[in-house]
Amino acid sequence: MKNIVKISIFLLCAFNVNGQQDPMLTQYMFNGLYLNPAYAGSHKYWSSTVSYRTQWTGAKFEGAPQTAIVAVDGPIPGKNMGVGFLVMHDQLGVTKSNSFMANYSYQIKLNPTSKLAFGINAGVSQFTANLNDVLIWDEQDQVYSNTLTKILPRVGLGVYYYSEKHYVGFSVPTILSYEDGNKFSMDLSKASFLRRHYLLTGGLIIKAGDMVKLKPSVLLKYVHNAPFQGDVNFSAVFKDQFWVGVTYRTGDAVAILLEYQSNKFFRIGYSYDISFSGLRGYQNGSHEIMIGVDFGKDLVKQKTPRYF
Repeated sequence: MKNIVKISIFLLCAFNVNGQQDPMLTQYMFNGLYLNPAYAGSHKYWSSTVSYRTQWTGAKFEGAPQTAIVAVDGPIPGKNMGVGFLVMHDQLGVTKSNSFMANYSYQIKLNPTSKLAFGINAGVSQFTANLNDVLIWDEQDQVYSNTLTKILPRVGLGVYYYSEKHYVGFSVPTILSYEDGNKFSMDLSKASFLRRHYLLTGGLIIKAGDMVKLKPSVLLKYVHNAPFQGDVNFSAVFKDQFWVGVTYRTGDAVAILLEYQSNKFFRIGYSYDISFSGLRGYQNGSHEIMIGVDFGKDLVKQKTPRYF
């Protein structure tokens, strides 16, 4: 009986009831590796991105989500391949998750300006629920004096079509997971408490003048037995340096985004989410900051601005 109680508490605490188990980013358009392993090596230079998100600031309750993500990717010299590494930390209430994912992509050149990439990622996630911090009524129940930990290997897939002006990607971050019986399984409901997420992304650059470009983009997310969710963003790019944008997230929030690319190596971005969900009266919105550093741009013969 105690084992059943432990598992139930762990599941209820560890994940949102809407089924979204992976961390959420408002500035998804600046962190392609987080969404799709096929993004690895899509530029001719190495790139790194650090994102930090603090959600529901000033909340009238404890345990608001916090997320930190570090991503690094680049091409393999002389090959139509790319590699990348992703480290994620996500905290919600009494639960925490830490993940490390290695990413690999193979690119096929379709024409002089576009490529089609296929990607795979593999890694491990550690999920922890500290039941010592749970508010309880029966203080003598030893079930709540434990810290529950689960370590799960994960495998995901993705495909990514891109050119200098547009992109479309589809990915399943976790398509396989590891059963306690020491084997991988396509049936995640039997293998673990993880659920399969389906992500579809797309965006393009539209020239609106000598100094202004427009960049609409979209991220669609689907999880079985969870509400469908979409992020629709519209940004304006001034002089290939200043970004101003707005995002609408269905059923959740509207966000304002700013990015500044100070030189050809360094980028910094900020976003603020204004919630219109049922939580809007209990918190003051969410903040997210992104810092990006590119390596080797000076070695690339053809200089083109980075839009995604």
